Amino acid sequence: MTDIPGLPSRRSFLKASAAGMALSGLALPAAAQTKPAPVSLDDYSPEYLTADEWAFVMAATARLIPSEGDGPGALEARVPVFIDLQLAGDYGTADDWYMEGPHDANAEPARGWQTPLNPAQVYRQGIPAFNAWCEETYQAEFAALEPAQQDEALTALQKGEVGLPAEVRDFFTILLANTKEGYFADPQYGGNFEMQSWVYIGFPGARAAFREWPTRHNVKYPLGPVSISGERA
Repeated sequence: MTDIPGLPSRRSFLKASAAGMALSGLALPAAAQTKPAPVSLDDYSPEYLTADEWAFVMAATARLIPSEGDGPGALEARVPVFIDLQLAGDYGTADDWYMEGPHDANAEPARGWQTPLNPAQVYRQGIPAFNAWCEETYQAEFAALEPAQQDEALTALQKGEVGLPAEVRDFFTILLANTKEGYFADPQYGGNFEMQSWVYIGFPGARAAFREWPTRHNVKYPLGPVSISGERA
């Protein structure tokens, strides 16, 4: 994104959030999909997302982590592939989550998941609701808007100005979190294609002998990242 009021400025959240994700681990299911990303996003056939949903995820993630700049954008990192595979798997169906009610849409975020919908259903209901608002506001669905209008629309979505149904009130929060996860996750989950984001921030990946380096401030790690499967960037 490019200086969207209220949203993280373009890439400012990347290095700030990467360390925490890398050290604590992403909220990914143990049996997550491991299908590798294709060379081209145009060749990818989504497993969960419909054509319209895929177009939205492509456009939205491209604004949240844009391609302009000195590092890879969401599309270069294949973030949409990661999101699709997660929604098609255990994360999307919330198989190991506690999903019993009652649910209170007005509850504080600290009280946890407050919708009867699983993440896949939040996307399925949130995307058309947001597209309907874009149609009313800009006379076009989100994917067809100019970048500046997409930034405005995402800002409104983040601020709760779109008027989404209570069941999908956290749609933007989930979308942003999944975009970050797809950017920094191990490539086996479909995103972080060729470990581009790890190279960009200097993260060593799944190297075993890294324990002595976290305390060496302002010292560049000399080796490139390694994935869980043993691939090297």
